[in-house]
Amino acid sequence: MRVMLDTNILISSFIFKSRKINELINELSKNHEIVICSYVIDELKELISSKFIKKEECLDNFLKEFPYDLVYSPTNVDRKVFKIRDDDDYIILYTAIIENVDILITGDKDFFDIKIDRPEIMTVNDFLKRYKK
Repeated sequence: MRVMLDTNILISSFIFKSRKINELINELSKNHEIVICSYVIDELKELISSKFIKKEECLDNFLKEFPYDLVYSPTNVDRKVFKIRDDDDYIILYTAIIENVDILITGDKDFFDIKIDRPEIMTVNDFLKRYKK
């Protein structure tokens, strides 16, 4: 399956390195295709440079080693496909839809109120419960 990761999942993987996130990345890299959109990469870089300055140098290495397919997030999007509270999140989900992603993994509660058929929106725990082999 094609599984897109939201910015908060990458932050958890890069900065906090929790056991659950490590399980997730291990499962995804062995049995699924990890997808990250360009908007999330930009958001990740901005967040690291503003809140975790000492980690900036490590981010390039992290992204070089991390097993993912990069997809482009368009700047001009159809804002009528779904409604979401945070406008910045719209681009992430819109990209997941146009890139035919099966699952979007996030910890952002704004995504869970959205009514769409695909991608399925899941937390780390939900994904691991259902798909961990």
